[in-house]
Amino acid sequence: MQPEAPFRGQVFTVTAITQAVKQMMEGVFRDIFVEGEVSNLTESANGHLYFNLKDREALLSAVMFKWDARKYSLELQDGVQVRVWGSLSVYPKSGKYQIVVKTVEALAKGNLYLEFERLKNKLEAEGLFAPERKKEIPAYPQRIGVVTSPTGAAVRDILSVLKRRNPHLEIFIAPVLVQGDQAAPQIAQAIEDLNKFTPALDVLLVGRGGGSIEDLWAFNEEIVARAIFASKIPIISCVGHEVDFTIADFVADLRAPTPSAAAELVVQNAQNTAEQIANLQKRMLQAVSLFYERFKNRFDLAVHSRVFTDPHTLTQDKEQQLDDLSQRLQTAWAEKLTNFSHRFEVARQKLSALGPQAVLKRGYSITRKPDGTVVTTVAQTTPGQTLFVQVADGTIHTEVK
Repeated sequence: MQPEAPFRGQVFTVTAITQAVKQMMEGVFRDIFVEGEVSNLTESANGHLYFNLKDREALLSAVMFKWDARKYSLELQDGVQVRVWGSLSVYPKSGKYQIVVKTVEALAKGNLYLEFERLKNKLEAEGLFAPERKKEIPAYPQRIGVVTSPTGAAVRDILSVLKRRNPHLEIFIAPVLVQGDQAAPQIAQAIEDLNKFTPALDVLLVGRGGGSIEDLWAFNEEIVARAIFASKIPIISCVGHEVDFTIADFVADLRAPTPSAAAELVVQNAQNTAEQIANLQKRMLQAVSLFYERFKNRFDLAVHSRVFTDPHTLTQDKEQQLDDLSQRLQTAWAEKLTNFSHRFEVARQKLSALGPQAVLKRGYSITRKPDGTVVTTVAQTTPGQTLFVQVADGTIHTEVK
């Protein structure tokens, strides 16, 4: 037999119900210890810490205000197993119950964190994270595959960026679950299917928007890691926010901090190239304009110079120089000829003075035998012999007595 409900049929306002639950909860669950694994840890602008405590079956919201948080040197992080002390309460604005934490101590790393580290170490030892095996992201991709939820914010962000930056891209979306038990097999299968496209896709974006470590866990599954590693198409992982890291990020060829950042990475080369071309075109036009102005100024100076108004200006100096050279050459030759003639005459006179004819004119003669032999002594002659005596103006025939 069930006890009678004391408030059966009574009408309450939302505020009244919330306050009643708050008072009851704070009165019963006061100064209690709770053990669990930290997840989805955030810090507000005011310094208050918000996180979840979870185990295999359930999850409890927690808040630790800054005046309590700064008393402890323990640095909370997702995946850490902790024991907290505090009291249950209800936040009226949301109607959510939570534990207001006063103290916290670490017990051990949580199961999910341990599983993450185990798989990470295993795959790293096998070489799945090796930088040398990572494929280069193409500079100008035209066919892009996207593996993500078809209804999430991630796909909207990706499409918005891609279409804005390059509306001519071909985009193929493989819709998958991105959390839950079936998410990892679907993600792995989608990567395998996109690798079979003909013609081949240029790059794949694989990821989802932000969430807790549990929400992102599909991207920490081994089946997804091996599918990324086996892909022949370069893959950019884009899971969660900038602070979130998954196994998929380590295996992928490139990690982007968010889905929209991944889209920007894909098309940044094309956009940068377009900007570079525009800048080069502008600089080229400026250079051509400057060259034209300089050439025009030089042309105007040339057209109005004396060379064009009086072409003989180019040769008149040279013509005068030629006349000077010709005159100098003629003078030099004349001097050489006069000097040569004078020397020739002196030599001729010396030669004449030394010649036989000059000697004969001074009264000397040359006596020869009939055979032409010159007679220089008496012993060369005999009585009755005919001799020829050459004098200056002729030859005398004589006989020896």
